Amino acid sequence: MSEILTPDICVIGAGSAGLSIAAGASQMGADTVLIEKAAMGGDCLNYGCVPSKALLVAAKAASAHRRAQALGVHYDPPRIDFQAVHDHVRAVIDAIAPMDSVERFEGLGVTVVKSAGRFVNAREVEAGDRRIRARRYVVATGSRPLVPPIPGLDGVDFLTNETVFDLTERPDHLIVVGGGPIGCELGQAFRLLGAKVSIVEMANILPKDDPELVAVLRAKLRADGIDLHEGTKVAAVERRDGGIGVKIERDGREDWIAGSALLLAAGRTPNLDGLGLEAAGIDFDRRGVKVDGRLRTTNSRVFAAGDVAGGPQFTHMAGYHAGIVIKNALFRWPAKVDIRALPWVTYTAPELAQVGMTEEAARQAHGDIRILRWPFAENDRAQAERQTQGAVKAITAPNGKILGASIVGEHAGELIQPWVLAMSQGSKVSALAGMIAPYPTLGEASKRAAGSFYVPKLFSARTKWLVRLLARLG
Repeated sequence: MSEILTPDICVIGAGSAGLSIAAGASQMGADTVLIEKAAMGGDCLNYGCVPSKALLVAAKAASAHRRAQALGVHYDPPRIDFQAVHDHVRAVIDAIAPMDSVERFEGLGVTVVKSAGRFVNAREVEAGDRRIRARRYVVATGSRPLVPPIPGLDGVDFLTNETVFDLTERPDHLIVVGGGPIGCELGQAFRLLGAKVSIVEMANILPKDDPELVAVLRAKLRADGIDLHEGTKVAAVERRDGGIGVKIERDGREDWIAGSALLLAAGRTPNLDGLGLEAAGIDFDRRGVKVDGRLRTTNSRVFAAGDVAGGPQFTHMAGYHAGIVIKNALFRWPAKVDIRALPWVTYTAPELAQVGMTEEAARQAHGDIRILRWPFAENDRAQAERQTQGAVKAITAPNGKILGASIVGEHAGELIQPWVLAMSQGSKVSALAGMIAPYPTLGEASKRAAGSFYVPKLFSARTKWLVRLLARLG
């Protein structure tokens, strides 16, 4: 006979969304069950944000000698110990893992069930030898790497973000399929750590970001020595001379790239298999579980959060979803998802950050817009640090309402945050233009970009007339 649990809320999936919901619900007094069949912490901790950023730190350290030369400091290129790089990445994961561990969550009062969970009907979930009858459920099972239908792929070894951090030897030539954030970050990291890297992208790299700023990053990736193949289809793969051959097609012409390892970074797909969603009356498609603005599924007792709910796939989005679910599931507060001020960052060098609309999206939605720019080359701190590749670009309505902002350059992920705050609070560009920014900081670039909104009026013929008039009045 299965043990029967009757909690207030049952969360399936211990990734970013599931952990936040379970921790919050339990600490607010809800009897909480958390089900996880694999590693606690999900993709972010084990295969995504944490290891990739740890690897990027090593990559940037490996390239620091190049920047130092411009500062008058010279030393030999570094020796890369890739086993030690692997150990560094693993150490970072291990340092953070206790925060996501079974022990911590049990200490918070959560009942953790280490097993696969599946709905057996509209009101019950089975997990191992336990049956759960909860008041509310949350599906937070995340996503996994998409394996595209490339001819020959079933006959070769390939890497994804779930396996690439297990490498203890640097590949001689890494071929990356996909030029999104994962492909660009990992491609640049391996290149700076000494591997030859080719990135193959069917469209343009980072297609969701502002093309004007993507161009700055594209130039840097090429300067780093990465072979970019944009607008290029992967037609087939095969084993070749102890490595791998990738057949590419572009403009009707075919060619082959010979490499030693293949990394698939061509998107992600939601984890829906084995959940028994049909038995629970929960609608879904290839993009994920179908939800309304309050993250409710077609079963009124069940919510979905994080990657599995479709939409932007970011850890911070999962955390935001957690707050929406808790408000609705525990307090019956009809909070709805609003992603108009959703930021995202690609952690390459330089970083590329975005919040709100790009120029193209804003033109399509609003027609009449204002474009504000300020280059890092005109920022004194950037000049002092010899990091002048970059710019702030903001999009506003004619009345100064901020529609979006993009930043490419050093610390763009940090610099985007005042724009995120302004948009989330409904502030106009005057809020950023009027703030006092310490000198010299990179943040001044945002203030100067915002201030440029007022330049046409400040230095207009009308303003000059008014100044002369007031001068005559004494």
